[in-house]
Amino acid sequence: MKILIKNGRLIDPASGRDELGDLVIAAGRILALGSVPPDFQPARTIDASGCIVAPGLVDLAARLREPGHEHEGMLESELNAAAAGGVTSLVCPPDTDPTLDEPGLVEMLKFRARKLSLCRLFPLGALTRGLAGEVLTEMAELTEAGCIGFSQAEVPVADTLVLLRALQYAATFGYTVWLRPQDGWLGKGIAASGAVATRLGLSGVPVAAETVALLTIIELVRTTGARVHLCRLSSAAGVALLRAAKAEGLPITADVSINSLHLTDVDIGYFNPAMRLTPPLRQGADRAALRAALADGTIDALVSDHTPVDADAKNLPFGEAEPGATGLELLLSLALKWGSDSGLALPATLARVTSDPVRVLGDALGSLSSSAGQLVAGGVADVCVFDPAQTWAVTSQGLLSQGKHTPFAFESTGMALPGRVRATLVAGTLAYESPAG
Repeated sequence: MKILIKNGRLIDPASGRDELGDLVIAAGRILALGSVPPDFQPARTIDASGCIVAPGLVDLAARLREPGHEHEGMLESELNAAAAGGVTSLVCPPDTDPTLDEPGLVEMLKFRARKLSLCRLFPLGALTRGLAGEVLTEMAELTEAGCIGFSQAEVPVADTLVLLRALQYAATFGYTVWLRPQDGWLGKGIAASGAVATRLGLSGVPVAAETVALLTIIELVRTTGARVHLCRLSSAAGVALLRAAKAEGLPITADVSINSLHLTDVDIGYFNPAMRLTPPLRQGADRAALRAALADGTIDALVSDHTPVDADAKNLPFGEAEPGATGLELLLSLALKWGSDSGLALPATLARVTSDPVRVLGDALGSLSSSAGQLVAGGVADVCVFDPAQTWAVTSQGLLSQGKHTPFAFESTGMALPGRVRATLVAGTLAYESPAG
């Protein structure tokens, strides 16, 4: 379909483009930027006056809950939520039921996502069978089936020898291992250790749960040369270790969730189950360090950590509530809020949810590697059009995700978020258009 997006502010963080102009799309590709070829006749025109036209967002952490947890989310509902949030590509972890440790499961998931044409799906394969931390999966077969890396999701590998062997194998074949640094024994608490957890009588997760695991991972990377992506750092001490590892030149990247970037343990309030999250919310100094590290590029990407949870599992006492929150529809707005709070220019802010996550993914994107997360002539037409001046109140009724629980709900915070998606295009196909659009 031939589409013209006219009168928008074109921002491409990867190239530094920031100008008023038109975006011309044909056959799923960007035909031209800035001006319209004289012989171009669009079948559809989108007026982007007053709006930003940017690359589609790339989210490195989103659970879709299918297969196995369909009561909390379905592929269609969650990919619709992604499109509504301007997300055109996302990475999902392997902790489905059954686990993504067999090529057939991966192929089925990718096939179903392709048929929906709402968002590109890049699954992570399980690092060990059943995420049990004992036997390595057939990484080569899972890669052929479409996995872009390997992960344990939230399940630490207790046996360091198994982790060493996994990283050695991954290094040999150029695979990336995605690990959330948390010690399996120290990380069994409910809230971050500190004054709030003590006052509320909640079992604590010390910062050492993250740093002990980080030190092990960094040493194994130093030994094996494996490429590792660290998922959802949560502490200032963790940021310091990451910064030192990067200064050493180790092949490590990292992300942080919208939750840890904006909230602290104080927000738990009086046992608010919406604040039961993984990793747990830490203190203000940790949040400040995470925000600064994302701004200076030490942390590479901002992620939604989308984890839809149904009402029966969430509306329980804090210690019994299932951790998680919906986030796909909030990623753009919370990125904009962080960028504004940090005094960053809009292109730098958008880079953390577009071109920078693509650099983390690297060659795993295959043919998309050269143009994903960018607005470039000849590149794939994954585009997000949003109004930066429009604010919106997050309500459970207004979310397309099957998971209706978020710490940023207007009912709890009274806070309106900046930036509203007007349209999302995936490979030149309109995946979402706002009712007002």
